[in-house]
Amino acid sequence: MPEGANPKAKIAVFISGTGTNMAALLYASRLPTANYEIVLVASNAPDAAGLTLAAEEGVAVFAHAHRGMERSDHDSIMEQAAKDAGAEYIVLAGYMRILSDSFVERWAGRMLNIHPSLLPKYRGLDTHQRALDAGDASAGATVHLVSSELDAGEILGQSDVAIMPDDTAETLAERVRIAEHQLYPHIVNDYTGRCFDAAWLLGRVRALALQLPEAEERESHGSPGWRTGGKTGKFFAHFNDQHHGERHIALLAKTSGQDEMTALIERDPDVFYRPKYYGASGWIGLILNRPDTDWTQVEHWLERSWQSVAPKRLTKLLDIANEF
Repeated sequence: MPEGANPKAKIAVFISGTGTNMAALLYASRLPTANYEIVLVASNAPDAAGLTLAAEEGVAVFAHAHRGMERSDHDSIMEQAAKDAGAEYIVLAGYMRILSDSFVERWAGRMLNIHPSLLPKYRGLDTHQRALDAGDASAGATVHLVSSELDAGEILGQSDVAIMPDDTAETLAERVRIAEHQLYPHIVNDYTGRCFDAAWLLGRVRALALQLPEAEERESHGSPGWRTGGKTGKFFAHFNDQHHGERHIALLAKTSGQDEMTALIERDPDVFYRPKYYGASGWIGLILNRPDTDWTQVEHWLERSWQSVAPKRLTKLLDIANEF
């Protein structure tokens, strides 16, 4: 990996057939702008043609037939293969299996699927014929997060395909498939790379900070910051986007002092650092631009930092709760 480049997200692609979307994802992963790499192609069909393609392209493959197995047992085998390959995301590409709720929950926010309709229209099967029967002007494809409800997860992106007067389900499917091959790599690339995107990170920190009582956003030294409201409000957090020559995108939060800051950095230097111009006064940097950011930890530090400067009338209930 070139010096200064972000690490690529590792994904496992699950297929059941020819794997044309898998192939589109694979070839896009070799572009210089790719944020991900495919570490495994896995299938419930040992004779799936996509496995042969992946193997010829030098990608690790795995297959295990599902016939005669409990759904959860087969899911566990597939999931273990993905874990053994080091996958951080699972991408479904024509995987013709409904996954168990427990599997989906374990990969919440880290499992994507593509569906050949403009969701929420036409969940399930026969999407093209249903669009034709309804007299729709367009069809298309949707990339979404996988949820326990079929084809109902958060929509990440869509691509429209015009329906022609003489279309059949088969001719429409051919053009939608072309759209899928363009859309899926684009969305997967954006989604797996957002952990390094300053605008996305700022949006997430902002939402958490402004949930706190009477918090307001104010610019501080040219950067976003958050403080308690009113004329006497004090800053409890700052957003650092590689300022002053630092390589980190980070949340700056207040510690109890130098001793705690030093202990945190020594314990976990991949998460915490001493920010320039702030560290001397007890502010610590919580590094955000990494694939494994713990957003529960970010929320904890925002709340703790807010609590350290907020008026007693706002914190007394929290202080009482923390005693138990």
